[in-house]
Amino acid sequence: MVMLAVFGVGGFIYFNANKSTTKSYEELRVSRGTISSSVSTTGAVEPKTRVKIQSSVAGRIEEILVAEGEYVTRGAVLAMLSSTERAALLDAAKLQGKSEQAYWNNVYKKTAVIAPMDGQVIVSSVDPGQTVTTSDSLFVLSDRLIVKAYVDETDIGRVKVGQKAVIGLDAYPDIRVNGVVGHIYYESHLQNNVNIYNVDVLPERIPDVFRSGMSANIEIIVQQKSNVLLLPVGAVQTRNGKTVVMQSNGNKQDAVRYTAVETGLQDERHVEILKGLSENAVVLIADTSFVLPGKKGGTNPFMPQRNRTQK
Repeated sequence: MVMLAVFGVGGFIYFNANKSTTKSYEELRVSRGTISSSVSTTGAVEPKTRVKIQSSVAGRIEEILVAEGEYVTRGAVLAMLSSTERAALLDAAKLQGKSEQAYWNNVYKKTAVIAPMDGQVIVSSVDPGQTVTTSDSLFVLSDRLIVKAYVDETDIGRVKVGQKAVIGLDAYPDIRVNGVVGHIYYESHLQNNVNIYNVDVLPERIPDVFRSGMSANIEIIVQQKSNVLLLPVGAVQTRNGKTVVMQSNGNKQDAVRYTAVETGLQDERHVEILKGLSENAVVLIADTSFVLPGKKGGTNPFMPQRNRTQK
C-alpha cells in the first residue's frame, strides 16, 4: 500500500509536469472613457492673508466683542480696553464710590480694537481683565483659508496657474474639495535635501471642518482627456522596442499576434490608445492564475532510470 501511494503521487506530479505549456488568455475590449495626468503632493491648510492685531496702547482688556471663528467686517470693534492710566484712575475712583467711578468712566473713554479688514477670527488670545502690552497679539484675522501645496522641483514645470485640483484632508478622508491653482511661488526652500516650491491652491468652497494647520493631500490635474480609447495598463507591453498588444491569431487555438499601437496619457490603471486599435477591438492579456511549475519533458523522480547508479 505504501508503494502504491508513492507511485500514485509520483505519477500525478509527472503528468502535471508534462501537460501542454500553452498559455491561456483573458479577452479585453477597448472602451472609451476619461483619463488624466496629475501631480500628487501634500500640503497644509493656511490663511491666504494672515493679520495679527495688536493694541495701540498698553492697558487692561475690558470687553471681548467677537468669538473665535466669527466673521467680521472691516471697521468692526473686536474688543474694548482701558489704557494703563485709565485703568489706574478707575481703580482709584472705585474706592471713592459709584458716583465718582461713573463720572470718570464717562469722561475717560475706553480704547477700541478695530478690525482692519473683512475676515474670520481664527485666533482670540485674550480674556477680559487681562493686562496687555503693545507687543501682545490680541487677535488673528484671515481673509480666507487656502491650501498651500509643496511641489517638488521635478514636478513644478508641469504645474500652471489655473489648473484644476482636488483637495483631501488627513483628518476627514471622506471629504473631497475641488480647487484651482492660484499662485506659484518664485523662491524654493530646502526640505529633506529637496528643493520644494509652494503652490497656493484655492478651494471652490470652504467646508466647516477646515482649520488652519490641517494636513492635506492635493492632486493637481495637469492634463485631462474625455471620450478616448482606453486599455488596462497590463494589456500594453514593449516588444523589440515597440509598444504592442496581443490579439488572437485567427482560428489557431492559443496562438497570438502582436499589434503595434501608439499610446498617450497613462494613469495608475489605464493607458490611452491613440493609434492601432478601434473601439471594441478585442485584445488578449495573459492569464496570471497560479499553475504548478513544470518543465516540458520532465521526469518522474520516483520511476527507476536506466543510468541511475546502483548502491
